[in-house]
Amino acid sequence: MLSYFRSIPTHMDYKGQKLAEQIFQGIILVSAIIGFIYGYITEQFGWTVYIVMAGFALACLLTLPPWPMYRRNPLNWLPVQETGTEEKKPADRKPKRHAKS
Repeated sequence: MLSYFRSIPTHMDYKGQKLAEQIFQGIILVSAIIGFIYGYITEQFGWTVYIVMAGFALACLLTLPPWPMYRRNPLNWLPVQETGTEEKKPADRKPKRHAKS
């Protein structure tokens, strides 16, 4: 059971994050406008709140999980380089020169 949960992808790429942010803001904006108009027509502020909350719940459902549409552009990392990873000894380092004032 634990291996099943570990196999679920939990990441988004950068373009996916941008898309998720745009979708989230769009849904919130549209639901706020619709909620305001409907609440104004019915003269019930409660309907405005309900519609905005429903838009928020829908936006969370669509953007918080890492759906496959948010993982289409993975980053290509550079391969690991073995050389140059050793730590230099203090004697090998050049002394820093400070500017005179």
